[in-house]
Amino acid sequence: MEAILTRSSRIFNRSLLNKSTTSALRRTLSPLASRLQIRSMADSASPQFKKIQIQRDDTAFDAYVVGKEDAPGIVVLQEWWGVDFEIKNHALKISQLDPGFKALIPDLYRGKVGLDVAEAQHLMEGLDWQGAVKDIRASVNWLKANGSQKVGVTGFCMGGALSIASSVLVPEVDAVVAFYGVPSSELADPAQAKAPVQAHFGELDSFVGFSDVTAAKTLEEKLKASGVPYEVHIYPGSAHAFMNRSPDGVKRRKGMGLADEDEAAVELAWSRFRSWMTCYLSA
Repeated sequence: MEAILTRSSRIFNRSLLNKSTTSALRRTLSPLASRLQIRSMADSASPQFKKIQIQRDDTAFDAYVVGKEDAPGIVVLQEWWGVDFEIKNHALKISQLDPGFKALIPDLYRGKVGLDVAEAQHLMEGLDWQGAVKDIRASVNWLKANGSQKVGVTGFCMGGALSIASSVLVPEVDAVVAFYGVPSSELADPAQAKAPVQAHFGELDSFVGFSDVTAAKTLEEKLKASGVPYEVHIYPGSAHAFMNRSPDGVKRRKGMGLADEDEAAVELAWSRFRSWMTCYLSA
């Protein structure tokens, strides 16, 4: 399993740029698919969320909103799985943090959800990354037009990389918190960040060049060069996606060989998240 994760980590980074290694990863991970399937959360199973549509350019996309109407807004970006149970868990958690936030999840995959690693990889590789950045900008502006004076962006894994990209490419963003993901330099150079960035990584993360310790330290140097306020936190004993603590999320992580469990690290990360967003999103 460690070899699988190491090989897939290289592709994780490249997939932000091209699809040249699609078939190799699919061959590697497809034997795991039947063991990694998790049923996604249907819209009807998420009564806390209001489903909306956001227009940008000549297209529209669904988004899910939860939280206080006039609170500071936070765009919450999905992992490579899509808008599933775990990203909704994170958005709900964010909406309930003191002093209260309005969380919005844009559906970057347009309704598609990966139920196993191979599907998730296929969906991520098919993502229009520049289009996703436009979705993020439209989401930020929707929140600002609907009661949120300031808006932050956060994301996990694929969404973590996109959230850092938004600090470079979306001028309306007021603050960013990224979890275990760094964008390729071709998408966005963190040295050009314009909004404050806080980033979180697991010490045992094996996705080389995307979210491992080396990637985290390289990000730190880039953010230092940008001149924006920044923090980069590395959590000892934690692996990739350590924030996913729902029963289904834990099951999925264990199926991928990620058996670490550190509730203290998760709570510390959420505390840092709350402090950062409260500081920079206060009116």
